[in-house]
Amino acid sequence: MDDPNCIFCKIVKAEIPSYKVYEDENFLAFLDINPQSPGHTQVITKKHYRWVWDVPNAGKYFEVVKKIAKAQQKAFGTDFILSKIIGDEVEHAHIWVFPNSKTAGAKIDFEKNAEKIRKAIVLIV
Repeated sequence: MDDPNCIFCKIVKAEIPSYKVYEDENFLAFLDINPQSPGHTQVITKKHYRWVWDVPNAGKYFEVVKKIAKAQQKAFGTDFILSKIIGDEVEHAHIWVFPNSKTAGAKIDFEKNAEKIRKAIVLIV
């Protein structure tokens, strides 16, 4: 089930373009359009849940978040990866994952940053 007014549901359905870094059957990770740092990624559920705490397979959700964080470490050469679960910006379960703000690179070079993360995901075992 999705919410026709939810921006993240529209991204899942490709009605709104995004810079995807990871996708599987249940989850989607894409670059935030107002990044805190280069590579700032939103990890969302494909199915609409209001809160992260409503997601029935939360363990799998956090495994995806871990995969993104590990890829960001490799892609941006830092161990300092932050994550936030707030939930008031968009009423759809989402987790921010982003390198520390001192990471080298342009925050808005979306194509390059997405590619760096995608390439690093392949290297994660």
